Amino acid sequence: MPLSFSHSGYLLSELRTFARRMKLDFTVFLHTSAWLSLLTLTFLEIVLGVDNIIFISIVTQKLPADRRKLGQNIGLFLAMILRIILLFFLGWILGLKENILPESWGFAITGKGAILIAGGVFLLYKSTTEIHHKLTGDDDEFHLDNSNRKGAFVSLMLQIALLNLVFSFDSILTAVGIAEQLAVMMVAVILSILIMMIFTQAVGRLLAKYPTVQMLALSLLIMIGVTLIMEGFGHEVDKTFVYISVAFSLGVEILNIRFRKQKGL
Repeated sequence: MPLSFSHSGYLLSELRTFARRMKLDFTVFLHTSAWLSLLTLTFLEIVLGVDNIIFISIVTQKLPADRRKLGQNIGLFLAMILRIILLFFLGWILGLKENILPESWGFAITGKGAILIAGGVFLLYKSTTEIHHKLTGDDDEFHLDNSNRKGAFVSLMLQIALLNLVFSFDSILTAVGIAEQLAVMMVAVILSILIMMIFTQAVGRLLAKYPTVQMLALSLLIMIGVTLIMEGFGHEVDKTFVYISVAFSLGVEILNIRFRKQKGL
């Protein structure tokens, strides 16, 4: 049954009520400060998403070429949905900074720390497993009958969603530190994911063309996994060093690729 004008008016009224309750005030974009916050936060969200881009690009290489772009977009769409959901639970996220262990144990681990440790361990396991498959040529979950590949695809998306949850915490905490308005945070998250979709496809094409870059990316994911575990135990790691390492390693690999081309290797 089509909606009447009265029904539409009621729905709009409910949406406005929900927005006010969640402090979704889009009139903030009438002020220049909101646009400056949006640009700054969008840039930082993209920078913080580098590890996410690498992970999604790596794991979706398992997919057939015609489904790879779909897998990458679904992975980033999951990242966007998780970040938006977490924005509505800011109080819970900030509460994760409290120690969850008994004081008699002599050291502290916060709720956020436990999540980072679990994510770091998962990233180490996934990266080392992928390196093992590539070095030994062993079959993985996508070397299956066609009837079983659908389940493997769903498993891959769940893995992406799981790690996206871990990567989302730094993203959300950065958003809280930069912007005060929930509307600005949400728009920045959406814009950054849309831009990251372009980057992810470009990285995916690079990985598919050059297998050595794929091994380099897996090694960098191991480093990121270690930093997640260290941060989980309360040792803050300056991500600048991680990003510099990524840029330097990629630069060296690009030189190697050009050298091999010139030598016909």
